[in-house]
Amino acid sequence: MREEELIIYRDFENGQILHDMVWLTERYRSGDAKARPLFFDCMHRLLEMAAVYGFSGNLWHCYLTDLLVNNENSYSVPCELRGETEGSINQLVLHDIAIFKELFDYDFTEMMDVLKAPEFGVVINYQGGVSASRIYSTRIRNRICRLAEKFAQTENAWEMKALLAEFYREYGVGKFGLHKAFRVTHTDEGALIEPIRNISHVQLSDLIGYEIPKKKLTDNTDAFVEGRKANNCLLFGDAGTGKSTSIKAIANEYYDKGLRIIEIYKHQFRDLNDVIAQVKNRNYRFIIYMDDLSFEEFETEYKYLKALIEGGLEKRPNNVLIYATSNRRHLIRENYGDKEEIRQDMHAGDTVQEKLSLVYRFGVTIYFGGPDKKQFQEIVRGLAARYGIAMDEEELLAEASKWELSHGGLSGRTAQQFIDYLRGRDVSARQQ
Repeated sequence: MREEELIIYRDFENGQILHDMVWLTERYRSGDAKARPLFFDCMHRLLEMAAVYGFSGNLWHCYLTDLLVNNENSYSVPCELRGETEGSINQLVLHDIAIFKELFDYDFTEMMDVLKAPEFGVVINYQGGVSASRIYSTRIRNRICRLAEKFAQTENAWEMKALLAEFYREYGVGKFGLHKAFRVTHTDEGALIEPIRNISHVQLSDLIGYEIPKKKLTDNTDAFVEGRKANNCLLFGDAGTGKSTSIKAIANEYYDKGLRIIEIYKHQFRDLNDVIAQVKNRNYRFIIYMDDLSFEEFETEYKYLKALIEGGLEKRPNNVLIYATSNRRHLIRENYGDKEEIRQDMHAGDTVQEKLSLVYRFGVTIYFGGPDKKQFQEIVRGLAARYGIAMDEEELLAEASKWELSHGGLSGRTAQQFIDYLRGRDVSARQQ
């Protein structure tokens, strides 16, 4: 095995199993006392990987495939969303893929016999349950398992390389390729962008009503993912009207078009430049998402955001937009006491403009208003039909009215909570 001869595909995040298995292939006949315990330890780690990742089949092949689809390098990153690249690098990649082809084709029969470890036969033909992956969506997990099967069937490194490049084109590479949404964690080394493993699988069609706001949102997002001019977007309005749901929905609906969502909170605004530096040269489109955005008068973090959106010396990359939700149209809190201050302010107009300038930097503002009684009832009826609630309509609406009076008033969120209550109580409702 020639693991140390890899040129492009190196520095794997989870590469220790590879290192240990290569060591075993080279030394299992030597009588080294470490070989048999190490073989069983590798089996343990492959099985733990299967439990976490939801893999099945040949776990050794799944592991190798996972290394390839997650390794961000000078070949894989240019291939994401674009496919095969040109140039001399292809010769070097082919050299590396030939080594991986040897790893895929390795016959463990003799090693299992010499080390008296027939249990490895289970590892390379593992029948997993229906457990979900804690790392990938079911779709991506299944795609990696299928890719591992295809790799094993290839005749040569050329075929294997072509399959890998096609995967990069369709799904991307690494965390940005294989996940829809991310959060930011501050570390001593700077901002760490981490995948959000379990995002709600909502669609815009799940939000009943609000056709005009949804159309404005999709028009702007369509322009962004298609490489046309698009604006930063502020979704504002009453609580529980679907602003955050709309953002989750576009994360799901535009994933296949290369859109990724990075959630960030106002206490993390100082990390914004670091976050953007990490994504600006990728082939994806990134929405930096700020939920429930508002500032008290004493909070000054909004100035970082103003500079980022428009006004700093460094131009915001074309593959980054800001989407924010807020219950306030004017994001910085104002109160009646401000009027007294304005009377004493020699430049009152400047003070007002300072407070309003942030919202003006959002080119698209979309209003989500609370429903009236009739609209609320339409939402209740729509949700009841969707989930198969078996209840007379008159009784349904009467119960919904009682519910909203004691649970936050008229809103889409209240309607959803009411339907969830019925689904938990009514055994005739279809559980989804």
